[in-house]
Amino acid sequence: MPEAPTIDGGNTVWLLVSTALVLLMTPGLALFYGGLNRAKGVLNMMMMSFSAIGLISVLWWFYGFSVAFGTDVNGFWGDPGAYLGTKTFMAETDLWGATAENPSGIGVPLYVFMAFQMVFAVITVALISGAISDRAKFAGWLVFAFGWATLVYFPVAHWVWGGGIIGGDIHALDFAGGTAVHINAGAAALAVALVLGKRLGWPREGMKPHNIPLVALGAGLLWFGWFGFNAGSELTVDSVAGLAFINTQLATAAAVLGWLAVEWIKDKKPTMVGASSGAVAGLVAITPACGFIAPWASVLLGIVAGAVCALAVSLKYKLGYDDSLDVVGVHFVGGWIGSLWLGLFATNSVNAAITDVVGASDGLFYGGGVTQLGRQAIAGLIVTVWSFGIAWLLAFAIEKTIGFRLKPEAEVEGIDLAEHAESGYDLSLAGGSGGGSAFALAGIGTPAGAAGTKPASDESEPVSEKVAG
Repeated sequence: MPEAPTIDGGNTVWLLVSTALVLLMTPGLALFYGGLNRAKGVLNMMMMSFSAIGLISVLWWFYGFSVAFGTDVNGFWGDPGAYLGTKTFMAETDLWGATAENPSGIGVPLYVFMAFQMVFAVITVALISGAISDRAKFAGWLVFAFGWATLVYFPVAHWVWGGGIIGGDIHALDFAGGTAVHINAGAAALAVALVLGKRLGWPREGMKPHNIPLVALGAGLLWFGWFGFNAGSELTVDSVAGLAFINTQLATAAAVLGWLAVEWIKDKKPTMVGASSGAVAGLVAITPACGFIAPWASVLLGIVAGAVCALAVSLKYKLGYDDSLDVVGVHFVGGWIGSLWLGLFATNSVNAAITDVVGASDGLFYGGGVTQLGRQAIAGLIVTVWSFGIAWLLAFAIEKTIGFRLKPEAEVEGIDLAEHAESGYDLSLAGGSGGGSAFALAGIGTPAGAAGTKPASDESEPVSEKVAG
């Protein structure tokens, strides 16, 4: 006869700590994106991340968790009424994963698991904002975030982790969100950037990071919080959680080296922005693989991801799309690298759940052939097409109704002032005003072609955005 339901203190504490770590990642992202942005748009950039915390948390509690993790209905979404926000789950039997045979499940209260997955949903939406900095109306962003979370993230989370078509039928692997988070957000970011178009003056005008210490601080907070993101995704305190932890550190460290090596070769100078971006690229790439590959494969993955993403960020100049803060080059490309890496290096020798739980196979270099590689590619393609398509339609509909793109004059003035009536910095000079003010020197409210400004170069010659001016 099964034992009575029992809460596992160790698992519960670890998942609560991991939830807090992942929540910290969104303010970290706000600092990272804010520092990469121009001074006149830093607050709007950060507002998009903070507003995602508010909006997506409530949506997740009310119906998002049910759609993602409710009992599978048709492979595409879970039962919307399973965990509806009008219900309360405080009974001793309300433990995540509980069954008649195992009434304790993993020993974690349902609300703890709900909160952990909630903060995943929050940061996935926030990631998209980096592609559209300086030119998206805040109201349009909120409507987009609501629609994309509802139509894309909640169902995709079900496809990958809730028993839907990707995890349950295709048997693709995704330990912590390479497909569900990074490919998903990266595809949406590209779609919205295409709908909104380029920033005024891009790429001929310098749009450099305005505060590199903020970039480094944000990257450090992301790195710190990512241990909860990856190791916490094991949900229990065991050796696989330890594997995910060490793999996260190794891949990220290696990616910093990979990115800097490319900078050193191409530009002769390694940069702090490059080191910070390399760290994020490594974190992205190891996310789907951290609990399924050996540490040596994580180091190799980090080097490849850091180098490839360093090269990928220049694609926007060649292809002509304005992905302001390189969400596509880092998250979309990095997510794809990490997901496909599983088709090469996933091994049951480090995690038997690959076969026993997911029904997947070893990677190519562990004798599994190309089967798992094909599964990973199909999963990534499905999410790419769905996320890009829905994001494009949503952004287009918003633009044609309430308007999504900021008016040109407001963009010149600065989105912080136009949308929020505040500025990130007090740049006024004591006793001075007019064209010589620090606002003008910082490019806030200074129209293109104003007297004293440097003439714009040819639009075909983009200005480097690596070094703050």
